[in-house]
Amino acid sequence: MNHWLVLPLLVPALVAPLIALLARRGIVPARILSVASALMVLVLAAILLGMAADGEIRTYALGNWPAPFGIVLVLDRLSALMLVLTGVLGLFVLLYAINGWDRRGEHFHSLFQFQLLGLNGAFLTGDLFNLFVFFEVLLIASYGLMVHGGGAARVRAGVQYVVINLVGSTVFLFAIGVIYGVTGTLNMADLAVKVGELAPGDQALLQTGALLLLLVFAIKAALVPVQFWLPGTYGNAPPPVAALFAIMTKVGAYSIIRMYTLVFGGGAGDAAWIAGPWLLPAALATLVIGMLGVLAARSLGQMVSFAVLGSVGTLLTAVSILTPQAMSAALFYLAHSTLTAAALFLLVDIVASRRPGQEDALTVAPPFAQAGVIAGAFFLAAIAFTGLPPLSGFLGKLLILDSIRDGAVAVWVWSLVLSTSLIAIIGFARGGSTLFWKSTAVEGAFESTAQPVALPMIAVGLLLAGLVLLTAFAGPVTAYLDLTAGQLFAPMHYIDAVLGEGRGS
Repeated sequence: MNHWLVLPLLVPALVAPLIALLARRGIVPARILSVASALMVLVLAAILLGMAADGEIRTYALGNWPAPFGIVLVLDRLSALMLVLTGVLGLFVLLYAINGWDRRGEHFHSLFQFQLLGLNGAFLTGDLFNLFVFFEVLLIASYGLMVHGGGAARVRAGVQYVVINLVGSTVFLFAIGVIYGVTGTLNMADLAVKVGELAPGDQALLQTGALLLLLVFAIKAALVPVQFWLPGTYGNAPPPVAALFAIMTKVGAYSIIRMYTLVFGGGAGDAAWIAGPWLLPAALATLVIGMLGVLAARSLGQMVSFAVLGSVGTLLTAVSILTPQAMSAALFYLAHSTLTAAALFLLVDIVASRRPGQEDALTVAPPFAQAGVIAGAFFLAAIAFTGLPPLSGFLGKLLILDSIRDGAVAVWVWSLVLSTSLIAIIGFARGGSTLFWKSTAVEGAFESTAQPVALPMIAVGLLLAGLVLLTAFAGPVTAYLDLTAGQLFAPMHYIDAVLGEGRGS
């Protein structure tokens, strides 16, 4: 067994209770342990990415119980990519939060570590029930982070978030029960074998379970018609928490990619590619609603929240095509949109903290401290998100459009992606000009009581630097993602790695 696979789970799992025990000693020990843990998780993720680059799929059987009877962790190129993305996001958001946000409520750092545990577990697990378990770990932690700092609006949004996710968890259990009832297993690799061998009489139940799973993952990803929770939740969450939540919708997208290429892919018989016909129209509707929300937003936080919704639609539009080329493009856009959304949410907080009484409202007001630097960072992030050249957003959308060029739905996808990109450009231009340009003509200035800008802007700068690097190294990155997509659409290698040679043939 390769013991490296379990370390991204063990590190936050051990550090989280240790931080809680040291809580009485002040915030400094908690910060030191939390940052050290986040840095270690990122280093471990980078090591695992290097290991996965050779194309070999590695497994770790917890308790040394063989699959499909025991719990198994699986590392392939996709899970390694998601671990690195989580590690980068976790460390940079934490650097931002230790500038003062972590003091506004108890147990921030413990909850943050449990959130990392849940995310890493969801990306590594090879078992459907344990995917549910890790969903619950990260959701419980996110409940606490959501209401961090208090406030009536935040509590109301938190209650809505809790309710919708409890409904999703209940449906998840129903789906697991149905699928287990007809297959007798929940190991993903074993499911991939048994689903293709299922008797015709069990197909109705199997496909019901598959569509229930799709509904659950759609809730997690905020896909139409269950997208309504996202704008209010993200818009009212503490901005550093909302920045971390940028990867929460990607957990839903990851689960769709994993389950509907491995288990319900080409080898699933009558249930093959069952997600495609449902996913595409929902993704396009999500894209339109999200970008219209960007245009109609009345605050910067609301605008970024709807931007995240629109990016989910763009991402899952590419995923729904279910071809290797489109999947590679989707994964490039996934990495880009996660970093961009996180940077924008942090900028929301920086702006709001320097406009007392106005906060992030899109209204003309006097200039505020460090407006020039903040405006430059916002400009770069806006260019990246809307898909203007030369940053990674342009490359991501170009890759998606190119991957769908010869498809039957090309006209619809091209029309909606390009038109909604124009709407997003108008929306971000309106927000930026209101906050930064028009405000220069207003007399007076805010007397800011905000924390010094150095550490927050370093965190934002690192996220923006990630976008620049993603653009500069787009060639090697897309080559890796092409191999990742190829691995996803050749599930026999995954099955053989988990169950033993010959099972995936």
